[in-house]
Amino acid sequence: MDLDALRFANFSQLDTAIDDWSTMVKDLETVKDDAEKGLRGAANTANWAGYNATVTKEFIGKTAGEFADAHTQAKSIWNILRDTRDELKKHQEKLNDAIDRGLKKNLTVVSTGNGGFTVTMNIHPDRAAKGTTVPEHHESDVTALRDELQEILNGATEIDNSASTVLKAIADQSALGFSDANYKDRDAAAEAVKTADELARLAKKKPEDLTVEEFDRLNKGLKEYADDELFAERFATSLGANGTLSFWTGINDPNRAWELGHKRVDQYDDLQKHLSLTLATASQSDSAKMTDWKSGMIDLADKPVGRSGGFPLGGQVMTNLMRWGDYDDRFLVDYGDKLIETEKKFTDNGRHGAWTRTSGDPLLNRPGTDSGWDPMTGYLKALSNSPDAATQFFNGTFVTKDEDHDFTQDLDDDGNEAKRSLTNFDYLFEERDWPQDRDSKGEESIAGRNNLALALEAATTGHPAGEIPTADTPAHNAEQAGLTRDLIDSISEDPTRLKDHTYMSDSIGQIASEYLPDINRATADAPEGNTSVTRLFPIAGAAASLEHANVSRFLVAVGQNPEGYAAIEVGQKTYMASLMDYHLNPDLPEDQRYGQSAEDTVKELTRRSGEIGGTLAIGRQEAVLGPAAEREGDFANAVNQKKNLTSGTIGTIAGVGTSFIASPAVGAGVAGVTGTVTSMVLEQFFKDSEPEFRKELGTDIAERWEEVKDANSAMSHNAALAAAKARNLPYVDQVEEWARIGTNDGFNDASTAGHRMAKDLETEIPD
Repeated sequence: MDLDALRFANFSQLDTAIDDWSTMVKDLETVKDDAEKGLRGAANTANWAGYNATVTKEFIGKTAGEFADAHTQAKSIWNILRDTRDELKKHQEKLNDAIDRGLKKNLTVVSTGNGGFTVTMNIHPDRAAKGTTVPEHHESDVTALRDELQEILNGATEIDNSASTVLKAIADQSALGFSDANYKDRDAAAEAVKTADELARLAKKKPEDLTVEEFDRLNKGLKEYADDELFAERFATSLGANGTLSFWTGINDPNRAWELGHKRVDQYDDLQKHLSLTLATASQSDSAKMTDWKSGMIDLADKPVGRSGGFPLGGQVMTNLMRWGDYDDRFLVDYGDKLIETEKKFTDNGRHGAWTRTSGDPLLNRPGTDSGWDPMTGYLKALSNSPDAATQFFNGTFVTKDEDHDFTQDLDDDGNEAKRSLTNFDYLFEERDWPQDRDSKGEESIAGRNNLALALEAATTGHPAGEIPTADTPAHNAEQAGLTRDLIDSISEDPTRLKDHTYMSDSIGQIASEYLPDINRATADAPEGNTSVTRLFPIAGAAASLEHANVSRFLVAVGQNPEGYAAIEVGQKTYMASLMDYHLNPDLPEDQRYGQSAEDTVKELTRRSGEIGGTLAIGRQEAVLGPAAEREGDFANAVNQKKNLTSGTIGTIAGVGTSFIASPAVGAGVAGVTGTVTSMVLEQFFKDSEPEFRKELGTDIAERWEEVKDANSAMSHNAALAAAKARNLPYVDQVEEWARIGTNDGFNDASTAGHRMAKDLETEIPD
């Protein structure tokens, strides 16, 4: 900034602009609040169904989010503009004060017209008028004034340039819509950019030249700024795609970073996490440089980035930096396409395995769950945090029937095998030859398939794995429901796909618990065109269209793991209690009613719940009394823990999921705040059913069966009784018998289904 620009600056136009931004911020805050409380609030309590339940509700949620981002971005811009103006005014004041002080010492400041200035005597003593006293000054005064003015101008220039940089960066973050980058002033935004440049410079150093102190600065800085949008984008683009891979490869190479590894290897896991979170934040940016970074990173996925042009490949490195954070969906899907292309290349279209690590290969994953050598392991963990990308990836094509591969199927049951197409789900869940790997304890790693289960949980439920649905989670769409059907059918076809990897069961159980309306419908065996069952088990969004036999085999398989069993068992009982309140509500609109008497309604609800409970009990029995010899106490403990979690969050009905339409709250099933009556029913149900949830079973098959049936009957009665009492219904004294009959019928159904699959089980099926 030159002298005259600051000295004679008129800030009136900037003042007006700042006032306009202030007004905009206030207006956007009003719009944001209206959208959040009105638009989104109404959407979350509306009775959505079909297409509206998935697309319209999700669109409304995203629109409300855009208003919030618009307000955040406008406020950040207002804060930065206001702070910049105030700082420039202070520098202008300092400049003029310094010039005035110079005049008192007979020094004048003159612009040279090219951005520079000179400091000279105002009146030479020899030319002063007679009788005029000229202030004395020394040469040091000239130098001091010149330096002071230059320092002020340098400061103003830095303020002006940094403001321009951060404002442009904020605007560039989102090509469409708004950024949620939030800064209180120019200093905060400028500091983020400055720190990004400093840390990127450190990360560019050769690993052998990176000192322990510099490593600590890098680790601390990434931790502090991982969620900062400007920092993340600046850091990633300054480092570049290749630089990012070179950095992580380099410090994990003991031949290059020996001293650093010796002194800081115990902190590599933290650095990996902080770097992953930072890159995930950066991936959300739409800036031109970040777009190039993402394109470059995808291009490097199948290229060697190790020493001397060898392994590992870019995909092996980058996927270990994807395990934390929410990566941009489009980037994840495109990266997944490249990984599948690379997988096909290295496995000859799935004919054999790949990615086996040798003792000389570096460790790329530092938490110790696995070596990080299989790129699918880290990538699937990334998908577990990004539901939309996960759904799209699993529904993508691995090979078509026209490609050169060995996957065949008897499509016509005529004994003739023909090539078949495989989705990415088909390949990863059913066909892939997973590489053997070890964790940091030297034991066989389960991370690959476990991350597959987590990614499937996200892909089918619409929310990140390990979380529960919220009011903003849309109902299941056709792609999610179809993937769930494929998963259930696959496990039914070959239960060992789950039983041989039981650690996947917690995620699979959670998936099932969020598709309980679909599962209950399947057990009812309603003929095509039947509308009674669809009203008995109403679904918002797309239904999974499951087969009864497949559901039964699936439930037995999941029921053999304590966590999987608990997720479905507690979810089903919660769902049943919610349904009781829903259907016994006398104010339920006529077109939503089951259409049968209260007695038939209670009997049918408890029968379906009884069958599911009985089928799960067969799986539990197989696990405890069969070759697996699971501990009975593990099942009781898992159920009790799940029950405590669920009953402790009444109003956030864990396990019911987003596809259940629940009245009067129309929110009990979408994890929103339940209505008063629904809350009362559920609270009473959990209180009355406490002994049943805690029950451990004996070793005699017949006795176990009766104990489980009695427990289910008691819980069914508790659910019906709580609903009837809450609404003062006239048949309070009759619901116990209705629930008993329904539960008994359901357990008989479960036994019948169990006998049909007896050849797959080691223990006797109870009658």
